Amino acid sequence: MTRKLKIGITCYPSLGGSGVVATELGKLLAEKGHEIHFITHSIPFRLGKFHKNIYYHEVEVNDYYVFRYPPYDLALASKMAQVVQMQDLDLLHVHYAVPHAICAHLAKQMVGDRLKTVTTLHGTDITVLAQDESLKDLIRLGINTSDAVTAVSADLIRETRDLLDIANPIDLTYNFVDKRIYYPRECQSLKSDYAPKGEKLLMHISNFRPVKRISDVIDTFARVADVMPAKLLLVGEGPELIKAQFRINQLGLDDRVHFLGKQDDVAQLISIADLMLLPSEKESFGLVALEAMACGVPTIGSLAGGIPELVSHGETGYLSAIGDTESMAANAVRLLSDDKLFKQFRDACIRRAQSKFCNDRITAEYERIYYRTLGIEADIPIPVCSE
Repeated sequence: MTRKLKIGITCYPSLGGSGVVATELGKLLAEKGHEIHFITHSIPFRLGKFHKNIYYHEVEVNDYYVFRYPPYDLALASKMAQVVQMQDLDLLHVHYAVPHAICAHLAKQMVGDRLKTVTTLHGTDITVLAQDESLKDLIRLGINTSDAVTAVSADLIRETRDLLDIANPIDLTYNFVDKRIYYPRECQSLKSDYAPKGEKLLMHISNFRPVKRISDVIDTFARVADVMPAKLLLVGEGPELIKAQFRINQLGLDDRVHFLGKQDDVAQLISIADLMLLPSEKESFGLVALEAMACGVPTIGSLAGGIPELVSHGETGYLSAIGDTESMAANAVRLLSDDKLFKQFRDACIRRAQSKFCNDRITAEYERIYYRTLGIEADIPIPVCSE
């Protein structure tokens, strides 16, 4: 029997796709008997209640007066090394190249080469930060000194190689959803709270950063609302939220848009939507589209980054050129106006999410990477997931 592992996981614990995936992966690995140690500055928001085999180690930053800026990176690296030594961890799995891969590299320098590090690239660490010449060499170092590197889409792998001239292998390991949590739910009473007259419900979930193109979300919805009764649910918070509110006021859509703020448990909420809007300018994967797909909700999105690897155009949603809100709206109306077509898309969404992106499959892929990195022979079959 292959021995169970002791794994340290570091991620951004606040709202965001990388933190969600890292936390859910840790929970799934713990269920399989591995010992998981989260090393972060606060408890990951998806961790929630007590979980067997999961431990949390808080990173505390020294605010010594000579430091103009609190040195979080150094505190994290030091904490990583401490936990590795005290808990006898086998490896560190860090999510995001900066600063986490660099911190893991420093921890390894303190602990020794017996410690192995795995880095998962999630997107903006490459698509945004690696565009900055002052950070490029640092990101390259973090990737090249990792014992294994994974990325959440083939498009992200391509961009990483193009931008940073990375020759080392990068494993394609898609994001996933836990099929026990994300599935179509009967939420008619909740849906009627937002659509009392049977209006179609469109939804957008994000951190409201500029790359999410919130104005395109609103413009697409406005075009749909001109054709049929519809409501828009905006979930999340971020720097573009004020602009979104202003734009909605300009268009006179106040009574058709609901701002729901941050929501930790979105599975039930997604289930009341008819369509998910994801017109991003950059999107390495698009986790929210996968969560929607698992709940039977098609996506109207853009041809950006890894979205086409996730959303099958003409089958589980429709994709248009970035900024083409006229096409996005037309596709949305097409789906919402044809009950038979909508059911076909809905069924295809569920099949695709539960087969290609299910939790059992992706967790096993990560286990294989861990054992390979540690030089341990292990028979980890990749399960065939089905609806």
